[in-house]
Order: sequence, then C-alpha cells, then structure tokens
Amino acid sequence: MLQTLALKEQTLQMREKTMRVLLVGSGGREHALAATLARSPLLTALFIAPGNPGTAELGVNVPIGAENVPALITFAKEQAIDLIVPGPEAPLVAGLADACAKANIACAGPTQAAARLEGSKSFTKEICYAAGIPTAQGERFTSVESALTYVRERGAPIVVKADGLAAGKGVVVAQTVAEAEDAVREMMTQGSMGDAGKSVVIEDCLVGEEVSLFAFCSGESAVLIGAAQDHKRIGDGDTGPNTGGMGAVSPPRGFDHAAQENALDLLVRPMLREMAHRATPFRGVIFAGLMLTDKGPQLIEYNVRFGDPEAQALLLRLTSDLLPALKALADGKLDTTPITFSDSASISIVMAAQNYPGKPLTGAVISGIEDANALEGVKVFQAGTQKNISGETVVSGGRVLAVCALGKTVKEAQERAYAGVKAITWDGAQYRTDIGNRAL
Repeated sequence: MLQTLALKEQTLQMREKTMRVLLVGSGGREHALAATLARSPLLTALFIAPGNPGTAELGVNVPIGAENVPALITFAKEQAIDLIVPGPEAPLVAGLADACAKANIACAGPTQAAARLEGSKSFTKEICYAAGIPTAQGERFTSVESALTYVRERGAPIVVKADGLAAGKGVVVAQTVAEAEDAVREMMTQGSMGDAGKSVVIEDCLVGEEVSLFAFCSGESAVLIGAAQDHKRIGDGDTGPNTGGMGAVSPPRGFDHAAQENALDLLVRPMLREMAHRATPFRGVIFAGLMLTDKGPQLIEYNVRFGDPEAQALLLRLTSDLLPALKALADGKLDTTPITFSDSASISIVMAAQNYPGKPLTGAVISGIEDANALEGVKVFQAGTQKNISGETVVSGGRVLAVCALGKTVKEAQERAYAGVKAITWDGAQYRTDIGNRAL
C-alpha cells in the first residue's frame, strides 16, 4: 500500500514537471533546438511557430510568424503553453518576453530593453565603454558625411556595421578606404540594410581568430554553455561578402574551457553587472562573438540567443537536458544541473541557395536529405525549406540546410559532414569546401 502511494506521488511530481513548449522560429537553429527539446523526458507537447518541414517531424508547426507577438501570445494562452523558447532575435527585440510577462507565460529570453544588446550596435558599444569591456574603438554615425570623414581619418582596414538588426549580413570588413566608403553609402544612402542601416557604427578592425561563446545568464550571474567557431564569409578561404554563417565547428581550436571561463569574466559578467545597474537586467542565452587577439579576447558583438549555424554544431554535442535549463532562465534562475557535452567534435556545413547572400533563387527541388541522415554521425537540419504542392522539399530561403556531423576528431566529423553534403543535391546549391580546416 505504501509502495503504491509512493508511486502515485512520484507520478504526480513528474506530471507537475512536464511541459508544453512553444518554440519560435523557422531556421536551422530552431530545427536543432526542436531536436534537442524533443529528447527531454519533461516535454509533453512541442509547437513550433512557424517552423519548417524538419521541425514538423518533431512537433506541430503553427502558421504564426516569429515576429507576430500578439498572435504568439494568443496561441500560447489557448494551448496552455508552459514555456516559450525564442529562437531568433527579432521577436525579442519586438518585445516577446515583455508580452509573455504581461500574460503570465514563462519565456526563456530577455526583455525588449535588454535585447537592445543585439538590436543596437551602438548600445553595445555604450555598455562596453561603461563596463570596461575590451572591444574595438568605434563611433556611431547618422550623417553620411561624418561617417565618410571618420573612415578617411581612421584608414583601413576598418569595419562598417549597420546599427540595427540585419540578419547577420550588416557587417562589412573593408580592406580599403574606398570599400568602406561604398559600404557607408550603400547602407545609409541606398538603404541596402533598410532601417537597420540608417545609422552605422564604424570601428577599428580586430585581428585574430573569431569564436562564439555561449552562456546562460540571469541577473549578474552567468553559467558557461560552450563555444563554437563560425565561418561568416561566403567563399573558401574567408573570401567574399559576409553571410549569416556558412558553417561552424565545436569546440573551436585554441579556446579551451579555462579560456572560455576567462572570456566570461572579461566580456560577459561585467556587461551583466552594467545592465543590472541600469535596471535592465539580462535573462536568457548570451552569444558573445569575440576575437582572440594578441592582447587577449575582445568583444565583437553580443547576440541575445543561440547562434546559427553555431547552435547546430554545439547542440549536437549536448548530452544534458536543455529544457529544465531554459525553464529556470524563464523563472529568473540558473539551473544548477551541470551542462555536459560529449567529447566528440562536431561540424556544421551550410548549403545555401544560388545567389546567396544576395536575393536567393528559390523553388528548386531538394533530394538526398534522407540519404544524408542515414550516414553514420550525420544529421541534417532544415532552414530555408518548404513543401511544394507535390509534397517535395524545395528551396525557400538563402541558407537552406545545415549538414552536421559528430566524430571522434575534427577530421572525422569533417569527412562525415562533407559525405552528407555530397549526398544532397538541388540546382544551384552552393557551400564552402573548407569548413573545419582552421580547426585542423
């Protein structure tokens, strides 16, 4: 009898801990997050808004745009959602977490005020200067002539950034003054980045290895998640224009656990203290892009969510349960359960549409995803895809797939990932052939 009562009590406790989750977004990062959340024993229902054909295999896609905050809140109320997990930055900058708080719905992301860390490059600079965080010297400009004058005074190489959100494409690392001048005119006069480029931040060019650092943050405290290395340029050998990311490696070479903790102390925790001091405390995932220079790590930018395609590489190695950690963040706490990863290396290779990072050519039928997924250690995460009227998976965006693989070594992961890439075809597919080479 006592055993029966104990079993009932244990079952009740488990039910109280189970969760109905709404994941917001439609990219490869969201597919990777959905796959990670789906492994949690605490999950009872997973909805993805709007999702993609890959996430549809893991939960229920909901036809609500990621930035349609009112509709997301309405759906969450109707479905008794216990936790909203934001994938991209745009809904956070639009105030998703604030709307959740008003509706008494848990959200694992920062407030609109705190999301300015990603929504405004100039705000990030302000925080860095106030908190003494190592970063490149730079200034914000709303006048084209003032920006051009600054470029000519500082010389090249120099970096021109759209001040607002530009989906990872609003950064030009100019090697000449003329190239920087063109970037300023394109953003500020020609409107190449829309409203995001009406003001620009121009800063000195940092030299070194660029890495991505991830941490769970709440108030003034941060807990290390891990690190990865993105490959931003479209072409092999880091050539061509910047993109949202063409591939990633985890863990990155030369940036071990001790170095990651040191970077948290230098670049993240001082920011958290400054944000708390301003009465806009940060709660959520911080992705700090940083440069490992000969003077030590320096901040490039803050992002207020998991990276893409870094998340695909990083989460593939995760062995602990992500869901309770995200729920704790939503409750303003840090989960005390250790975050654990496999000892394997992982690589994510982005397959992009023809003409990306310009206007992508869409509609091509994709074949071979199932063949790639059948290969040892390989997992394909979908991003810019949709189903056509015949039920075929077709290209619908710029970055189409992230072909990922685990391996005992970086070399093995690289070989497996490229075997997966070669199994997939569509007209106009493009990808880099050197993802992982730096780590080797």
